[in-house]
Amino acid sequence: MHILVLNPGSSSIKFSMFAEAAGELRSLYEGELSGIGTTLAKLEFRDSGGNDMSAGVGLVKAGSMDEAIGTFERAIGLSGLPKADAVGYRVVHPGPHLRGHQLVTPEVLEELKKAEVFAPLHDPEALEMMEEMMQRQPGVPRYACFDTVFHETMPEVATVYALPEAVRTEGVRRYGFHGLSCESVVVQMRAAQGAEFPRRIAIAHLGSGCSVTACIDGMSVDTTMGLTPTGGVVMGTRPGDLDPGVVLYLLRREGATVDSVEAMLNHDAGLKALGGVNDMRELRTRAAAGDAAAQLATRVFCRSVLKAIGGYIAMYGVDTLVFTGGIGENDPASREQIVADLMGLGLLLDVEANRAEPKDASKTVRRVSTGDSKIAVYVVPAEEDKMIAWHVAQMCRH
Repeated sequence: MHILVLNPGSSSIKFSMFAEAAGELRSLYEGELSGIGTTLAKLEFRDSGGNDMSAGVGLVKAGSMDEAIGTFERAIGLSGLPKADAVGYRVVHPGPHLRGHQLVTPEVLEELKKAEVFAPLHDPEALEMMEEMMQRQPGVPRYACFDTVFHETMPEVATVYALPEAVRTEGVRRYGFHGLSCESVVVQMRAAQGAEFPRRIAIAHLGSGCSVTACIDGMSVDTTMGLTPTGGVVMGTRPGDLDPGVVLYLLRREGATVDSVEAMLNHDAGLKALGGVNDMRELRTRAAAGDAAAQLATRVFCRSVLKAIGGYIAMYGVDTLVFTGGIGENDPASREQIVADLMGLGLLLDVEANRAEPKDASKTVRRVSTGDSKIAVYVVPAEEDKMIAWHVAQMCRH
């Protein structure tokens, strides 16, 4: 069976295909079509060996989602790759009524349309892509895989907001996100550790979006993101947790609207607001050159992640700390900065291992703490697409 995985963004489509047989998944290709809606559309397309497969595609047109999907389909067809037997979509928010990953039916689509109010910057693109591709390929089964499902094991005390019941019954609660990434970390750690799989894990998914999740026996019990992916720790362009009064103040400013404040909190806050850019590599370069704004941005970022990890250590205990995501996997300075203030708890980083660049970081589970560290520290790749493919394979069998 061939499973296509699609991860739509506001101006991009990430895609990959897996061959599944007897419960085993094999990657065939992956790529990204970026710049949708602009004249600067770009297609990157590689096979599992890293070989470029986009050279023969020709003109990349993606002025709309319809054109983008046409370009994507043409690229797949010209490469002689197999057609998909099933498609899995990464969807950020399911809304209050859907639990678990879902076969996409008209009823599920209606629920997802209602859920757009919870994730207006994430869900609409996924829905548009689903509906467009259902018209183009009507006979292919499609599945929605949600970033929230892994967190459905959180107890009520960790999900409830102290708000009036009328608001809570509308579905306003902590959902948590990055669940597919966290689940992939748990799967990889189980495979790597075997019988020694740690009972208490804190997972720091640090990328353009960031969250910290506490797991016991491989199940989520707490996480920093809440009703939307805007809350929690400081992120690339999102502020993380704020005093609600800050939002009220912003709404009362002259000329402010809900849309303008929402745009600020999602696109112009976080590292970008403090350091001028949201690229951690650029911030590190500027900080090393003495840029005070960049130095402040990296300190605020690492401090917010440290507070979340420290809170989970105090509440649940932590045997293993895992870093994943673009920053978590690729920025040893952030790992060092975050872990430095945990040394008093017996967490000892192996500086050489932390700074070493593995030959194949995308497929490596590696320990970066010393052998006598009371809390083990690992760097684990986020394999969200593979997790989606696995769930799709499971649902196809039932």
